Amino acid sequence: MTLTLPICYQHPDFIIINKPDGVSVHKDEAEIGLTEMVARQLNIEQVWLVHRLDKITSGLLILALNKGAAATFYHLFEQHKIQKTYWALSDKKPKKKQGRIVGDMEKSRNGAWKLCHSKENPAVTQFTSHSLEPSLRHFILQPKTGQTHQLRVAMKSLGSPILGDKLYSGTEADRVYLHAYQLEFEYENEQICVQATPTSGHFWQKIC
Repeated sequence: MTLTLPICYQHPDFIIINKPDGVSVHKDEAEIGLTEMVARQLNIEQVWLVHRLDKITSGLLILALNKGAAATFYHLFEQHKIQKTYWALSDKKPKKKQGRIVGDMEKSRNGAWKLCHSKENPAVTQFTSHSLEPSLRHFILQPKTGQTHQLRVAMKSLGSPILGDKLYSGTEADRVYLHAYQLEFEYENEQICVQATPTSGHFWQKIC
């Protein structure tokens, strides 16, 4: 059975979907990849992936509907002109409740990354957080760079690994509680802001 992906925004040049957690943007072992799935759903020949979300991350994902739009988005992302806001949950108290996390990232073990004290090509994340209940905290994360596992590493460095993110010492849960909540950008002189709440995960009910 083919998964029907929720479309949050439709434009002649692109669509924005709310990707479920557990769906890879790459083909992996799946019989049908995400881009092929979306193309079939829209009954068109091809869509273009212009950025990525980890398989474990849910939320907003832009797919271009033509080569020109794909090139435009490539430049928008390269110039950091697309503002991304993520939600995350942790059951561990952070070293600080808000601020910036800045540092170079380097490969660690088992496919993980780690944050370093050096700042030659740093990953930069702005964040705020508030308590939902004694053992649950909601983080609002805004990555200013786009490095692999950036937010997951940032959260671990705060002492608040993401709930469910076992690779980064998170407490076991029904999913990894990281969600791409908002995208804001300008496309051909039109200001676009799209938001989508998570569709799976027991603990999201505390805020959704």
